[in-house]
Amino acid sequence: MTSVPPRFPPYPIRGVHVLHQKQNCAPHFAEIAVDFEPAAGGFVFEVAQGLTVEYEPAEDLPRFFAAAAAGIEEQLSLPEHGIVIATRVVLRRARAHTFGSHELAFKIAGYLAARKALERTRVPRL
Repeated sequence: MTSVPPRFPPYPIRGVHVLHQKQNCAPHFAEIAVDFEPAAGGFVFEVAQGLTVEYEPAEDLPRFFAAAAAGIEEQLSLPEHGIVIATRVVLRRARAHTFGSHELAFKIAGYLAARKALERTRVPRL
């Protein structure tokens, strides 16, 4: 008999907040709040309708959001988690600073958000 890996998330996980900030010669700043919701299968990332972020140049924001999505998906896809990803992630809030916000900062914030969500569910490892 084979065991079926658990699906992630097993239930909605709301308001996962991450502030990734590092002060040094190459500063990082990214703040996000995301919701994880069960989905039919796979990974879907959405930006909440009406989300506004005060940041210039605004053209950079879609790249930042895509980097956060990549960080979340990469963290969830690690084989050691032993889960089936069936996740809809909704970005509810974001904050960026002109000095320190970039794609890597948002990717790390996404990675940390996924870690927090996994910890909240206590998904058993296979």
